[in-house]
Amino acid sequence: MSVRWSGPAVAGAVIVALMAALAVAGPIIWGEAAERIDAGAILQGASAEHPLGTDNLGRDLLARVLVAGRFSLALALAATLIGAVAGILLGTLPSVLPRRAARLATGTVNALVAFPGLLLAMFTAVVAGLGARGAVLGIGAAIAPGFARLTQTLAATVAGADYVSAARMLGVPRRRILSRHVLPNIAEPLILNLTQALGGALLGLAGMSFLGLGVQPPSFDWGRLLFDGFSRIYVTPEVALGPAAAVALAGIGFNLLGDALARAAARTTVRRAEEPPAPPPEPGEPDPGAVLDVRDLTVTFPGGATPVRGLSLTVAPGEVVGLVGESGSGKSLTAAAVGGLVPYPGKVTHSRLHLGGKDVATLSDKELGTSLAMVFQDPLAALNPALRVGGQLAEVAVVHEGASRAEARRRAVDRLGQVHLPEPERRAAQHPHELSGGMRQRAVIAMGLMGTPRLIIADEPTTALDVTVQRQILRLLREVVEETGAATLFISHDIAVVGQLCDRVVVMYAGRVVEELPADRLVEGAAHPYTRALIASLPDLDTDRSKPLAGIPGTQPAPDQVGPGCAFAPRCSLATGRCATQRPELVAHGPRRRVACWEVS
Repeated sequence: MSVRWSGPAVAGAVIVALMAALAVAGPIIWGEAAERIDAGAILQGASAEHPLGTDNLGRDLLARVLVAGRFSLALALAATLIGAVAGILLGTLPSVLPRRAARLATGTVNALVAFPGLLLAMFTAVVAGLGARGAVLGIGAAIAPGFARLTQTLAATVAGADYVSAARMLGVPRRRILSRHVLPNIAEPLILNLTQALGGALLGLAGMSFLGLGVQPPSFDWGRLLFDGFSRIYVTPEVALGPAAAVALAGIGFNLLGDALARAAARTTVRRAEEPPAPPPEPGEPDPGAVLDVRDLTVTFPGGATPVRGLSLTVAPGEVVGLVGESGSGKSLTAAAVGGLVPYPGKVTHSRLHLGGKDVATLSDKELGTSLAMVFQDPLAALNPALRVGGQLAEVAVVHEGASRAEARRRAVDRLGQVHLPEPERRAAQHPHELSGGMRQRAVIAMGLMGTPRLIIADEPTTALDVTVQRQILRLLREVVEETGAATLFISHDIAVVGQLCDRVVVMYAGRVVEELPADRLVEGAAHPYTRALIASLPDLDTDRSKPLAGIPGTQPAPDQVGPGCAFAPRCSLATGRCATQRPELVAHGPRRRVACWEVS
């Protein structure tokens, strides 16, 4: 994080540094003068000997202001830490508690934020008792709701990241997800907010003491000195202006420095070839030979949106099945539904969802976490930026297999080497941002291999990579499948990539499967008009570059606007009146092939 040292930032840093020095040196240098009673100098105004005058015991007020800096800053720091800790704990509760309790915690935060902070501080101080302790608790209580709201908002943002979803899929306990994956990634804005909150706490404590609810004699802070001098403000105003200036100067310094740090953090965030396998069986009895067996999978959201509609699919051991279609066809949600990662309030229903011959609902977290590997589209989002790569890989072995940290780390280094990552020992000790895009994708694949995956789901793993690295990753996936015998569901919108890597291709449109066929028949043997249109839109070396690229007229319907007939009918040149009113079923169309189209015979 690089701070731009503008005028306000420099001023804030200088003031804070001076206040810190004053807190350390003030009582040592001026402590005796601040406590010395002089009966001959009671209630004097400003003079050469006493620049801010004296109090009712003849004590020098300038010395008392300078000495009070330590107590004032210590109380402000204590109140800020109390408010921050309480607020962070309250703000993270919705991420840990069950849904109903989480809603109660959220409602509590909303109510506290709506309650005036000063009234909350005064109420807490009165209940806790007058004095420094009550004032600190009161200001801490007033600060806590703001920290709770900030923490809740930041945690909700991080909770949607792929690496958090992967941790949930692996069965990592909620508390561990919170402490290891969520809090480290929201620590920076919370720490920056501490600086600004410290300035507010300083002003709040001074106000509490000025109202008589804070520090009580014989102790004194800046607010208490202001309270004592306020009755003389019209006769000798300097006795009150001295502590007031100290409070204002410290508050301004902390706020200026906090603003500069927050802007710096914001800038940093912005910059940062065997025989094809047999076709899947018809719906009915479970396929005992399939690793993944899905029947009638449907994903719905409130409001009638249904992005996945009655999908049936099988993947055999050692088989790579490609799931293709335009963006919005339901490919990624299908993968999320299989892995149990559909975000709330999405609802997943199915007549069968088996992994390795067992119902996914009956699998333990350990079984699911070690037998299913997810390779996400964006490896930088799938890896926790606050943790080293090796530690993230080792977590699978530690959580699910009870391995020691040393053993898990050795396995992580071995898996990084297995995916051809150069210098695996060194890469394991690095953070994700220190790796290139291709290296990060290899690391994510290695993470999936930390267990014994029977199914690998790769959700557009090469989209953000250049063609050279893309080819390397595709070759690596094929090597992994051949070595492990794992079934693989490869999701992509690039039908050319799918044709190179996969054994069988499943084409989706508007949430439904419209065609299945062997990959080697994709170019010449596609039957559905949509599949043929996808292939025709691929440019090649013979494409006339002087003409516009081929495309498919129209757009795919939204998930809540799919009609009763064939969803592709409005864009299809073969469509008839029957296509608009009756939906074709997916039926056999030759060996190892299925198609859903009225016009294909």
